[in-house]
Amino acid sequence: MSRGANANGGAWLPSAGPRGSFPLMLSIPASRPNAYTGSPLDRASHRREDPAFIEAALADPNTVFAPVWRARNLMRGVAEGAPQAVLLTAEAAGALRMAGGPWAWLGEWEGRQVFTVDCSTADDPIPLLPAEIGSFADLRQVAGLLPPGEASVLAHARGLMHWRTKHRFCGVCGGVCEPRSAGHAMTCTVCNAQHFPRTDPAVIMLVVRGDSCLLGHSQRFPNTTMYSTLAGFVEPGESLEEAVRREVQEETNVRVGAVRYHSSQPWPFPSSIMLGFHAEGLSEEITIDPEELRDARWFSRDDLRNHQQLGFSLPRVDSIARRLIEDWLAS
Repeated sequence: MSRGANANGGAWLPSAGPRGSFPLMLSIPASRPNAYTGSPLDRASHRREDPAFIEAALADPNTVFAPVWRARNLMRGVAEGAPQAVLLTAEAAGALRMAGGPWAWLGEWEGRQVFTVDCSTADDPIPLLPAEIGSFADLRQVAGLLPPGEASVLAHARGLMHWRTKHRFCGVCGGVCEPRSAGHAMTCTVCNAQHFPRTDPAVIMLVVRGDSCLLGHSQRFPNTTMYSTLAGFVEPGESLEEAVRREVQEETNVRVGAVRYHSSQPWPFPSSIMLGFHAEGLSEEITIDPEELRDARWFSRDDLRNHQQLGFSLPRVDSIARRLIEDWLAS
């Protein structure tokens, strides 16, 4: 029947398409929490709408601030390989707040109110801080070494301040926006549109076929020897499982069947959440998309266990990609 004339009142309806049955695949549980998870904060979102509470918290001498400078967090002990988050008292953070950057209330941690403040307008914020208090460093380089919970708080601060600095103007009419909800919303002063922080979902998957797994070397990897799991953003109107199958086929032409959820990881670099999966490979032949990958291969378990001797590296230990690989190896 043609698209222009059918039994549905002249409207064309697509067929349901092939449903197919996918092979069963056993779930592989996460062996331990991912980096940036396990936040110790009580976000208590209802308090964001209480100006008196926020004002009192800002004046409380026990309140602390997690500062962010040009997407970096304040830490000490980084050079020594034993990093710790540095949270400033309200008094110590006063000079940074006067720099005029955005701030927000993050929540309560062990009875203290925790705020974040962005001091990126300062060319060098260190002179504004107490002597030898620490330095601003890239969280991604040390997240796996931070004490439990600290990486999560710093990631929270980094992600929220990135959004605040990038959403000063309304996406509807271009008007100036003002912060609301203790820094967790922006309202346009012209059209009154409300804007909220966004998190972009991305799927990341280890494709397994028999005793081998599929890893790729991305065009974007700074490490020229690293092979990692495939990943990509979820598109509108797409389920997570569909995104896994589409991304794998687009990048390697490998068909995927069963998809099993593993775990998730906040990834505020700048504003994503990684949704991890193990997936069943239905085909073996690889045809890479050269715009995405330099190479892709099937690796055996022995290959991965001896990757250094074989001349390639695996993702960082704090990444969900590494967790997907290690949990499959241990399964």
